[in-house]
Amino acid sequence: MPEYRPQIADDFAKFCDIVAKLRAPDGCPWDREQTNESLVPALIEEAYETAEAARAHDDAHFREELGDLLLLVVMHAQIARETGRFGIEEVIGQVSDKLIRRHPHVFGTSEARDAGAVLKQWEAIKREEKNTDLHYLASLAKALPALVRAQKAQSKAARVNFDWTALRDVMAKVEEELRETKEAIQSQQQEIMEDEIGDLLFAVVNLARKCKIDAESALQSATNKFVARFNRLEDELKKRGGKLGEAELTEMDAIWDEIKTQE
Repeated sequence: MPEYRPQIADDFAKFCDIVAKLRAPDGCPWDREQTNESLVPALIEEAYETAEAARAHDDAHFREELGDLLLLVVMHAQIARETGRFGIEEVIGQVSDKLIRRHPHVFGTSEARDAGAVLKQWEAIKREEKNTDLHYLASLAKALPALVRAQKAQSKAARVNFDWTALRDVMAKVEEELRETKEAIQSQQQEIMEDEIGDLLFAVVNLARKCKIDAESALQSATNKFVARFNRLEDELKKRGGKLGEAELTEMDAIWDEIKTQE
């Protein structure tokens, strides 16, 4: 047994106790309100931030982001424990068993001479583990980012002729979904609004696909552009003696238009 293992066990148990305390009746009000569903956006965001830190080769930032990601994993498991579904022990036990089962060349008697052989063996074992689903879109990974998954689903459907041939039909669908979204907003019913906004997003992703544009990259570029312009707006406000949170919208809109014109 490695010398560090007892310390890891103690530290991890302490960490799990901290998370449980945050969720306790006398813990943090915000943490107590969270559900597995409400934490999904944070989980996705932290995964992306962890990936960004890894690519930047910034160990201090990478270590911090791994900790944030671990917090969410333990928080999800704690919420599941409270509802009697499972705990962190089952999470660790299941993934440990899976790693052993899918690495028979390490923990068993089979051989895998290179990475390619390992991947081939991994996929074969994985197929044996999963229930066979013969539906055409069964291979569409649920873990993909929403925009990526939507575009992949549409692309796969198009390969079997389930697709509009004319771009104007796709545009009409976007306009239809926008009209239905406006009606849903007027109803002020949260579930209906969420459903219609989802349909609108799906239709816009389809428009991007028909225009041979990657929706994920397009949205990322749009967000980067917004951030850059907002940074310039903030700088200009400071030059004029203003401050975010205090400036009027009309003033900020005017500066925003100036920035766009300059670009």
